[in-house]
Amino acid sequence: MSYFSELKNKLDSKDAVIGIVGLGYVGLPLLIRYASVGYKVIGIDIDNSKVSSLMAGESYIEHIEPKAIKSALDNGAEATSDFAKASLCDALVLCVPTPLNKHREPDLSFVINTTDALSPFFRKGQALSLESTTYPGTTEEELLPRVEKQGLKVGDDFFLIYSPEREDPGNPNFETRNIPKVCGGHTKQCSDIGVSLYHSAIDKVVPVSSTKVAEMTKLLENIHRAVNIGLVNEMKIVADRMGIDIFEVVDAAATKPFGFTPYYPGPGLGGHCIPIDPFYLTWKAREYGLHTRFIELSGEINRGMPEYVVGKLMDGLNDHGKALKGSNILVLGIAYKKNVDDMRESPSVEIMELLRNKGANVQYSDPHVPVFPQMREHSFDLTSVELLPENISSYDGIVLATDHDDVDYNSLLSHAQLIVDTRGKYRTHNENVLKA
Repeated sequence: MSYFSELKNKLDSKDAVIGIVGLGYVGLPLLIRYASVGYKVIGIDIDNSKVSSLMAGESYIEHIEPKAIKSALDNGAEATSDFAKASLCDALVLCVPTPLNKHREPDLSFVINTTDALSPFFRKGQALSLESTTYPGTTEEELLPRVEKQGLKVGDDFFLIYSPEREDPGNPNFETRNIPKVCGGHTKQCSDIGVSLYHSAIDKVVPVSSTKVAEMTKLLENIHRAVNIGLVNEMKIVADRMGIDIFEVVDAAATKPFGFTPYYPGPGLGGHCIPIDPFYLTWKAREYGLHTRFIELSGEINRGMPEYVVGKLMDGLNDHGKALKGSNILVLGIAYKKNVDDMRESPSVEIMELLRNKGANVQYSDPHVPVFPQMREHSFDLTSVELLPENISSYDGIVLATDHDDVDYNSLLSHAQLIVDTRGKYRTHNENVLKA
């Protein structure tokens, strides 16, 4: 029997061992899902604290309940920091970060270093699927040579796949199971293995003709959002100058049953995808002599939103006869989106830094982030402030940056001296609310 047939049969019959490398917001839900449908799953992560938590049945991601982890363990899943365990796996799925460096260029160090750590344990009859968002060509240019260096022939005795992650933490309507999965292989047999890898765990698998097509698909999805959010953020600034509520405008436009998709403005872009992914394409496009002006313009607009919010706060304080320097400011919501604890690329943190740099006394309140976490580029020694009436009234200004559902917005409005609302939470006119 060929390596292709043997692996495909193992995957289709759920006799394969699945290795999930990187146990964060993407990898952990995938581990839980594979375990729930009957596969033996090994999770691999360099962070020993994550491994220890998982093996104790504990969750370190708010929207993933401990009972889901305990169920995975009961089904035979395990977590380890020992990369040698990769040799036991029939398929390895890479779910590691792909951030930007300080020059806003792709940082593939996590992908490359993880692949290098795994490569001594690659063997014939194995599949490797990359899920990390990246530029078209990464799988062929970076992973393929590292596999071939081990003496393996991709498409014959080893199978290379790219299948971009699609996660929306905090969205109750979508989970790993019911989000369609795009999948492209280096060869036709690689693609077939990819479909077999995912079809038992995901309701719908969407095969495409190559890894490059799959890589570009992920970028298009997120560039589409980034560009449209940039557009509506620019419209917000124009509408505000004209005395028009952009949120009312978007709601009215959304009543059109065709040809319009509503996007809402905010304090900037956050999360692991939208603020980052467009720049993977702009960087790669330069290799082909192309300048992606449209994408870069939207990025410029979105990156300028925290400054715009701080400017609105300064205007509001000025109307109250106060300067920003020395004022007590509360940032409400520091997760990048509502109802999650995910801080990645949160514009709230940039707002906090701008305020601190201008001399304000900054604190935050976020029911999902009780202690400000360690971050690579940001540092605040703060804990979340409880939104008691006496606390609310003590601040010269409150920046509503993330509109979590579990906040009493009526109490906030009743007791706050000044609110800068970046999320359109307050639709009726109030003299103490500034739309930003």
